[in-house]
Amino acid sequence: MMTRVPASEPDFTPLDDVFVRKHMGVPDLDVTDWTLVVEGLVERPLRLDMDALLALGTHRLPAFHECFGSPFAPDVPTRAVAQVEWAGVPLAALLDRAAPRAAARHVWFEGADTGSFHGQDGLTYVKDLPLGVARRDVFLAHRMNGEPLRAQHGFPLRAVVPRMFGTNSVKWLTRIVLADRRADNVFTTQFYNRVLPGETSLSPVREVDVSSKWFTPDDGEELAAGNVELSGRAWSTTEVVAVGISVDGGPWEAAVVDPPGSGPTWQRFTLTRELAPGPHRIRCRARDLAGRVQPLAGARNAVHEVGVGVVGD
Repeated sequence: MMTRVPASEPDFTPLDDVFVRKHMGVPDLDVTDWTLVVEGLVERPLRLDMDALLALGTHRLPAFHECFGSPFAPDVPTRAVAQVEWAGVPLAALLDRAAPRAAARHVWFEGADTGSFHGQDGLTYVKDLPLGVARRDVFLAHRMNGEPLRAQHGFPLRAVVPRMFGTNSVKWLTRIVLADRRADNVFTTQFYNRVLPGETSLSPVREVDVSSKWFTPDDGEELAAGNVELSGRAWSTTEVVAVGISVDGGPWEAAVVDPPGSGPTWQRFTLTRELAPGPHRIRCRARDLAGRVQPLAGARNAVHEVGVGVVGD
């Protein structure tokens, strides 16, 4: 059971529990040989080693981090989410030094992971963002929760894009390109695109959906009859303003939702509820400041449901 943490202190996911996703394996990189190149439509191309990057200072960014899931099953919930304290430097610090030219409109992020994916060979993992978004939001991280990045999490450097799905946070970062167009890469044009609610054309998988997840109880957990504290986490691109909890298909009851933190962190929600002996199904449903509500089914951010067994007199 997760220890209760004051709302002012973000609860970080232990590194051993942070999900790992990779498309083409984990590259074996030596930080002594590694460099980061910033090039393309810039006045001053850069090539930085880790010492040069560290000389820019170290900033910290607490943020939730969510996996979109399989690009071939965009409506299947994965509920892979963590909260991490990243340490590194904002991308803006490098862009200020490189000085993007007036024609620059997009930023490409290239990782060191190469190989085959879904029957296609000779691929390199590349993602892109509009220049204004990248300058404002992208963080270049070399540490997680106070430790150097582990190999599976992007050592020695990765991009982090708060409030966007993890597919945009390129690991094993080696190259940043300023361009006047989007990157022509299978991971930008073919994979990780979806039709958003109310739209008819494909859009890149970027901003996260409003969502919530149970932390306690676990699915299948056995509980003692009586008052039970139900607790989870909710997140979105903006503040989560309400979380409803439904037991056995009953009415939605308002949980207590912690206020948002100072950064792009998730919000804890709780409800103490009396549960009688027997099996129960418990659902949680979040609503954000923009008015978005989790759908009941049929979407990757559909409401999370757990089943528990309650024993007692």
